[in-house]
Amino acid sequence: MPTRLACVVFDAQQPRVVAEFWAHLLGWSVTVDRADRVDVAAPDPDGMDIALTFLPADTAKSGKNRLHLDLASRSLDHQRVQVDRALVLGARHVDIGQGGVPWAVLADPEGNEFCVLEPREQYVDTGAVAAIVMDTQEPARLAGFWSAASGWPVAHSGPHMAGLRSATGLGSWLEFVRTPDVKSGRNRLHLDLAAFPTDDPAGEAARLLAAGAVPLGDVGPKAVFADPETNEFCLLRRSPDLSRV
Repeated sequence: MPTRLACVVFDAQQPRVVAEFWAHLLGWSVTVDRADRVDVAAPDPDGMDIALTFLPADTAKSGKNRLHLDLASRSLDHQRVQVDRALVLGARHVDIGQGGVPWAVLADPEGNEFCVLEPREQYVDTGAVAAIVMDTQEPARLAGFWSAASGWPVAHSGPHMAGLRSATGLGSWLEFVRTPDVKSGRNRLHLDLAAFPTDDPAGEAARLLAAGAVPLGDVGPKAVFADPETNEFCLLRRSPDLSRV
């Protein structure tokens, strides 16, 4: 059985500050609050939202992140309310070369970009987070790898964009958007995978390697890998109770 997406992990100089920003913005709750880790999750334990984890980092963010969150909106008025709420909580507008687009591009208190989307039919049932979006030079190729890693089928794939979603048709999308930029340095945001309780983490690690992952070593209870475009991700040896996706 494939591993599952457990959480989106942020490196943060002030993990509690950034976690509280996202908890208030999404209407979620801080579920773990420790010096080495802060978790934020949707209030419904049976929900399909991916949790967010914030880990302490020594260095400040520099450059545009290759992974970001898109937030859903129900109407143009709701989009404006979300943008205003984000600004009050400490976000700011940022220009990443998007030009005149109907969505708002913002950055959280540590500069991590995110978008508040205009209403779109494909995101009406996603919950607060419409999509987890990854920059890539080859959307179809990377979508294929992450489909194998997450167990989510490829819902659409083209030269400029590809998207995965849980076979249940619920929860956030995982999307891949073409960019000419080449990854350099360690990503500030990454994905954590977890094996299902009945599966062997070592067997799942071997399956990820066969799919094209590259091992980068172990950090505590996590095995660290890179995907085919060298984006770091982790496989948790103990499955956390963060998501039921």
